[in-house]
Amino acid sequence: MLFYTLRRLLYLIPVTICVTVLVASLMHFIPGDPVDKILDEFASAEQRAELRSQLGLDKPLPVKIISYFKGVLSLDFGNSISNGRPVLELVSERALATVELAILAVLISILISIPLGCISALKADTPTDYLATLFSLIGVSMPNFWLGPLLIIFFSLYLGIFPVSGRDGFMSYILPAVTLGASLAAILSRMTRTAMVEQLQSEYVKTAYSKGLSKWRVVFIHVLRNASVPIVTIIGLQFGVLLTGAIITEKIFDWPGLGDLMIQAIGERDFPIIQGLVFIFSMTYLIINLATDLLYAWIDPRIKLQ
Repeated sequence: MLFYTLRRLLYLIPVTICVTVLVASLMHFIPGDPVDKILDEFASAEQRAELRSQLGLDKPLPVKIISYFKGVLSLDFGNSISNGRPVLELVSERALATVELAILAVLISILISIPLGCISALKADTPTDYLATLFSLIGVSMPNFWLGPLLIIFFSLYLGIFPVSGRDGFMSYILPAVTLGASLAAILSRMTRTAMVEQLQSEYVKTAYSKGLSKWRVVFIHVLRNASVPIVTIIGLQFGVLLTGAIITEKIFDWPGLGDLMIQAIGERDFPIIQGLVFIFSMTYLIINLATDLLYAWIDPRIKLQ
């Protein structure tokens, strides 16, 4: 296990280099000039050239890539163009809000999907199974930019139960977390159902019943554990997506997270913030994938990580 972990960590080195080069290169080709966002239309060509030189925007692409790579090695992603603050400082202020929202969204989706998937598998090809399938189809079909405003209109404006936006108290977490986790719950419920149905047809289930084990013990101790590998895969991959891709949901609910910071940076053409966030998102996704792979061995000892 230790050797496998170290080997996977070593694999992150070339991937990190590729991500760094790609991110720095893409920023060079993004349309728009941050100088236009800082100076007004009456600024002279000399003023624009001087500011562009101060920001390092006039340097050749290879020089930009090397400079950015040196900064990444020391966790220095530069300073924001719009306010001059260090990018890492801005990210650290907002990271907790995004992490909290993603974790709550995953917990909500698990609490809904796992029991629903188990019930659907145990009641396969019955009206209960069909209702669960309908729920999954609805959940997958509802995009965040539609579900979020719908929840706000009904639960905030009409019923007055939850806040409309912001991050102030536990109640403000519920609607954005449900919006973010709805599609994951739908996917997980179908994955749980499929994996459980396959496991319920295995010979060891018949053997367990023949030994007098209760249905609860067979289903939730043996079957669910053996069916959990694909479930963990989906949770791991989707957690990375939730953690790094909550941009639309955060914008809808005015959530002070990394997604909202990304939207602001794109609008202001703040390239250092965009570069820093893309790099951090990429590394986060890779680390979560590694953690998911390592979790397989704990769930199913038959899996040999070599």
